[in-house]
Amino acid sequence: MKTVPLGSTESPVPNIIAGMMRIADMSPEHVRALYGAAREAGVDFFDHADLYGFKHPGGYHHCERVFAEALSLSSADREQITLQTKTGIVDDQWHYDSSYEHIVTSVEESLRALRTEYIDVLLLHRPDALVEPEEVARAFDELESAGKVRSFGVSNHTPRQIDLLTSAVRQPLLVNQVQLSLTHSTIVAQGLTSNMAGQEDALTRDGGGILDYCRVQGITIQAWSPFQKGNGSGVFFGSTDHPALNAELDRLAAQYGVTPTAIATAWITRHPARMQVVLGTTNPQRLADAVAGSDLPLTRGEWYGLLQAAGHHVP
Repeated sequence: MKTVPLGSTESPVPNIIAGMMRIADMSPEHVRALYGAAREAGVDFFDHADLYGFKHPGGYHHCERVFAEALSLSSADREQITLQTKTGIVDDQWHYDSSYEHIVTSVEESLRALRTEYIDVLLLHRPDALVEPEEVARAFDELESAGKVRSFGVSNHTPRQIDLLTSAVRQPLLVNQVQLSLTHSTIVAQGLTSNMAGQEDALTRDGGGILDYCRVQGITIQAWSPFQKGNGSGVFFGSTDHPALNAELDRLAAQYGVTPTAIATAWITRHPARMQVVLGTTNPQRLADAVAGSDLPLTRGEWYGLLQAAGHHVP
């Protein structure tokens, strides 16, 4: 398992993350099997959010509770893993809330749900147009000084939104979790087609080069939905929408003796930004297949070939 630094720190973390978004209806036995497969493969980083499971009768923090209740981790076991959670999305008249009160209240409930005394990484789940950076800073300061949160980051934020937060927040923002897959990779492709008329990828959708910005600022990109089609209608593996991509994935999988899942993972982990891949699978075998791509040495030609096969223009 390849490790990367977490943001601007020297702390090594695996470049594969086990996402817990889909465990709401899983049995304790299934959760334990998924957790065991992750740990056996070298994955000790687990991603949550207060929102995950909110449609279940358990409501907000449900997936956090399912995780903790199934595992009943000892203090020693807890110290061996990284728990990350997110806050800021409210489903009642769907909106975003990055106020001091909401952040602190949500974290307190996450601590109870996860049965832990601290969160390793807390992310603001979505940009809040009504954000007051001083409120975020006050919440972060209080949570850090109380030992309840050890580090902080954001999700789905643009460069300028991050700059706005850091005008008040004194802790380094170590993470930006954004959607990235072979078929949803404009944040990679737009730099190749910049200033090219008629090219869809040339349009800047993230406020100005979020991938390069995060590299400069020492912020770790975490790629969510790494196998999802760009329009959100399922994965691209075996999809008739992407015959060229699947042919290339199959070819490289046979060449390297792995699965197409490993190749799609390797396309992200091969990037020198040293990103983490957030897996949303609840299938232990799919998790193991992805981990096989953690340090797969794709050549530059293979990497660019996959980008082209996914439908992006490489001039």
